[in-house]
Amino acid sequence: MSSTTATGRHAATEPAADQRTPSPGEARRVALASAVGATIEWYDFFLYGTAAGLVFDQLFFNGLSGPAAQFAAFGTFAVGFIARPIGGLIFGHFGDRIGRKTMLIWTLLIMGAGTAAIGVLPTYDQIGVWAPVLLVVLRILQGIGVGGEYGGAVLLAVEFAPPQRRGFFGSFAHIGVPGGLFLASGAFAVASQLPDESFLAWGWRACFLISIVLLGIGAWIRLSVMETPAFQVVAEEKEISTLPVTELFRRQPRRLLLGMGTRFIEGFTFNLFSVYLLAYAVKNVGIEKSTALNAILVGAALGVVLVVVAGGLSDRLGRKRVFSTGATLALLFAFPAAWLVQHGTTLSVAAAFIGGLGVLYGVIYGPLAAFWSELFDTRYRYSALSTLYQVSGILASGLTPLIAAWLVTLGDGTLWWVATYNAAIAILSLLCARLLPETRGRDLHVDEAPVTSSGAVPVASTTSRSGSPTLPA
Repeated sequence: MSSTTATGRHAATEPAADQRTPSPGEARRVALASAVGATIEWYDFFLYGTAAGLVFDQLFFNGLSGPAAQFAAFGTFAVGFIARPIGGLIFGHFGDRIGRKTMLIWTLLIMGAGTAAIGVLPTYDQIGVWAPVLLVVLRILQGIGVGGEYGGAVLLAVEFAPPQRRGFFGSFAHIGVPGGLFLASGAFAVASQLPDESFLAWGWRACFLISIVLLGIGAWIRLSVMETPAFQVVAEEKEISTLPVTELFRRQPRRLLLGMGTRFIEGFTFNLFSVYLLAYAVKNVGIEKSTALNAILVGAALGVVLVVVAGGLSDRLGRKRVFSTGATLALLFAFPAAWLVQHGTTLSVAAAFIGGLGVLYGVIYGPLAAFWSELFDTRYRYSALSTLYQVSGILASGLTPLIAAWLVTLGDGTLWWVATYNAAIAILSLLCARLLPETRGRDLHVDEAPVTSSGAVPVASTTSRSGSPTLPA
């Protein structure tokens, strides 16, 4: 029989789960693979956001007037986020039943194919209304691909990580977001040096076609990674869930909803600065697009570093404390950021982008990979992360540029209503974090949300798969 410690933890030499604990070297290799693969996929996804803010209104919606064309371009940007829950549901289901690795190969192929196809898509002037229709179809394909990507990339890093360093290693999967933005902004910053005629004719297309090369690199990396130890334990013990998302909703709906609430300030911050304020600074304030892109480039590079720093700090200080620090900074920075962008100087706009995408986003996003993963049981953890991230992302991320554009019209071209909305989002996420438990140190092999035969979660302490006592969710 397996023995347990007085605190309910597994004895070091007994459980099968602990015998599968990877070495630090293996954890580092997997974390790096997760970071590279996620960066490639997010490059594909964010490339669209940059193009939507700078060129798509001129190429695919030029049959509309200026503001209407920009609304339409941001609308197709939002479509990708609406499609993401579909991908999350599909790949989350099979990721919990078949495994994390296989799903990550498929998401990479879907994203790469969709992005490359955008690079050869005819414009409105060439095929008329079919151009925006096909653009929307390919954006949906991107959304489905990245919808399944997130949960798998995070779990690859978190479930391979040593328990005491889950925040640090898990944060490598989150490098993909600022890292992908860095590559996308960098590609457009280089292409924007071309004369406007060349940029609109083929320069922007080159940025999308690069995805073919990145697809090959990402596939090679992911094929070299093994399945995660946590999933192997569940598979070998024949505890794979038949309907993971149903089990999730039945066992831990409160954690799912509150986790979605913490997602709001993360998604809003990223898409406000990387998409809407990019377009606002260039088209409303008159900042050169190369200047704005370079500022985003610096902010994204700083974000890559601070995501890892914040993840590591969450292993020492706790997930909630680090996340709440970032959300509080976002609340305090809401109105200064609006003033800096409206002020309209190169220095002030750069300060806003670097502060928002570098400092704020890095601190907010760093601890969330481990925090969200540790909230849920292995049997439905892929479905849980996919649902949490992608469903909340429709409003928190995808609709942010549209909402911001509408609020600017209410504010007669100013950003003050946007700043007010920013502050409200930060307060909501802080409240949700406060209501969630601290997860640092949680045993991933322990079921924290057992269900009785009647379907109710018992209030008394229960046992883990290996017989260790634990508390219900």
